[in-house]
Amino acid sequence: MIKLFRRKAALSTSSASIVVDAARMTTGGRAKTRVLMTMAVFFSIYAAIAGRLVYFGFQEPDPGAGPASRVTASRPDLLDRNGEVLATDIKTASLFAEPRRIVDADEVIEKLSTVLPDLQIEQTYHKLKSGSGFVWLRRQLTPRQQADIMALGLPGIGFRTEKRRFYPGGTTASHILGLTNIDNQGIAGLEKYIDDQGLADLQATGLALPEDLEPVRLSIDLRVQHIVRDEISQALNRYHAIAAGAVVLNVKTGEILAMASVPDFDPNNPVNALDKDHLNRMSAGVYEMGSTIKSFTTAMALDSGKVTLESRFDATRPITIGRQTIRDFHGKGRVLTVPEVFIYSSNIGSAREADVVGIEGHREFLERLGLLSRMQTELPEVARPTEPKVWKKVHSITASFGHGFTTTPLQTAVGAAALMTGKLLPPTFLPRTEEAANAIGQKVVSDYTVESMRYLYRLNAEKGSGKRAEVPGYRVGGKTGTAEKVVNGRYAKDKRFNAFLAAFPMEDPEYIVLSIIDEPKSEKPGMAATAGLNAAPIVANIIRRSASLLGVKPEFSHESETTVVSTE
Repeated sequence: MIKLFRRKAALSTSSASIVVDAARMTTGGRAKTRVLMTMAVFFSIYAAIAGRLVYFGFQEPDPGAGPASRVTASRPDLLDRNGEVLATDIKTASLFAEPRRIVDADEVIEKLSTVLPDLQIEQTYHKLKSGSGFVWLRRQLTPRQQADIMALGLPGIGFRTEKRRFYPGGTTASHILGLTNIDNQGIAGLEKYIDDQGLADLQATGLALPEDLEPVRLSIDLRVQHIVRDEISQALNRYHAIAAGAVVLNVKTGEILAMASVPDFDPNNPVNALDKDHLNRMSAGVYEMGSTIKSFTTAMALDSGKVTLESRFDATRPITIGRQTIRDFHGKGRVLTVPEVFIYSSNIGSAREADVVGIEGHREFLERLGLLSRMQTELPEVARPTEPKVWKKVHSITASFGHGFTTTPLQTAVGAAALMTGKLLPPTFLPRTEEAANAIGQKVVSDYTVESMRYLYRLNAEKGSGKRAEVPGYRVGGKTGTAEKVVNGRYAKDKRFNAFLAAFPMEDPEYIVLSIIDEPKSEKPGMAATAGLNAAPIVANIIRRSASLLGVKPEFSHESETTVVSTE
């Protein structure tokens, strides 16, 4: 019995052990399954979060959540040819909010309005109630505004240091330098040109580091630039005009030393930069340049080999072609020599010069001098000239004295520089040596044409309509242009676009100076409002004030009268 009991007990113990082991195996399997399931759940959650992050990363920012949180990019300094700073980056504070930390949006707006009275209440309220993590409230604060806002002690409000473009000269060279946007990216002028040359790509990749950006030196002379803008600003008021402009161009290199157009804008506060009246008329406006184009008509006739300075043209009576009659403003009623055609600015004589060359030859010459195609230069704001779709004889005749086609004033100055040297150079706002200019210059007129045009320019300043451009010691020469403006398809007698195209010193021209004045009025009652009375004095004042700065020494031994070839 005892043995049987022991045997049964042993069997019972063995069975219990097996049951326990089986239970342990079952429990362990379930625990392992639970661990794996838990891990799978966590992996799924993290995968979902990662997926959402990737998804949101490819989404456009929500307009209602305010601008993206990013730091403005760095830009290189812009310097004039003498190393003076024209544009530079300065540090500025920008105001942001973290809406999730804002307790009372109304209180925040009320207090911010005491410092920023122009704060847009409704828009700011929606930003603060958006629930997002970051929104801009105001970019580029003044130091005083930043200090006053900090004193308010508002939770959820902070500042971020950004870069802002600063132009020490203000309006002085605004049309040349251009603008940057709120993110310090170039949107106009040479600022945009620099971005297009690769700076924008560096900014996008975060490689535009301040210490790696070399300053960009321009061809502009800030001293001359100031003089140019000052003179055209005074002329705008003196002649009660709607606009004025001028450019100073180095004849031998194609460098632009100064260029301005008023009205203009302050790039530090460009609230009116896009107003149509603030257009850069020198390069972005096209006009009928009037009698300044006679420079090219006479040069074309001389360069053709069919005309010399001794040639004569019949200007005794008007020319009628179709329904148009060509008359002289102050006609002499007789045969004129080529110098007389030029200094008396004879429309009839110019028309006959063009007729000698022919229609195709006329257009080809204007194209050769760069007056009919879009000018190539660094400045993005360049207009395309206009011309008749098909040139007929009437178009050639009217074009001979500056009507019927339009071009930019800057192109006119560039073309005139080619008449003074024989070579056409693309204008540049960057430094260029004479050696580099000679390598890219294109010969467009003969040496005889060059010498003849120098003589005619000087003659016109001494004997013709350019007398008021004379500056003792600097041998100025040039050509006036008084063009009636087209209003509603007809030429208006009381609206003019005047210009004076000058070069100096005439024995070996170094600079072209072109002035324009749009719709000038008489300076005094009873006076006329022609180019010789307003555009020419602008040029004289610019040369008088800037010639010494440009390195041109006055020379009085050449101050002798030029003999007219023939006045019979």
